[in-house]
Amino acid sequence: KHPIPPLPKVIGVVTSPTGAALQDILNTLRRRFPIVEVVISPTPVQGVDAPAGIVAALDRLEHDERPDVILIARGGGSIEDLWAFNDEAVARAVANSVVPVISGVGHETDFTLTDFAAALRAPTPTAAAEVATPDQIEILYTVEDLANRHTIALNALIADLRWVYGQEKNTLDRL
Repeated sequence: KHPIPPLPKVIGVVTSPTGAALQDILNTLRRRFPIVEVVISPTPVQGVDAPAGIVAALDRLEHDERPDVILIARGGGSIEDLWAFNDEAVARAVANSVVPVISGVGHETDFTLTDFAAALRAPTPTAAAEVATPDQIEILYTVEDLANRHTIALNALIADLRWVYGQEKNTLDRL
């Protein structure tokens, strides 16, 4: 299992291009970290063709685009609707991925083999987008805090230097 990068530049998304999960992911990414590039690798996420499509979508991202992290996602549904994510070929493709994969399949109580093969399991597609990205507001607060600390440290250094050079000048004047 690969670590999730803290500041991804490119996020790959494996999901249905027409599902609500994709819109939830895109909205979350825009809100949290709008500078991230998103590459969608569309695939059916249920039905007989879904397992092969999911494996091919993962393969496209790994070999063509090389994202920093991949989200594999599908909204909730019955166990039959989620069954493609229990397919052995899908689980192996996720486990063998050289790019870290975050599984956001189903809702809170749903678990699939993909969840266990992934680098990280998120309880929903939206949560997968959240754990894949930092919050831009938190980054801004951190940068502001660091800037304030540097300003305080520089002001203290300048005050110390003034005192030291002021003392030397006073000493030289007395001689």
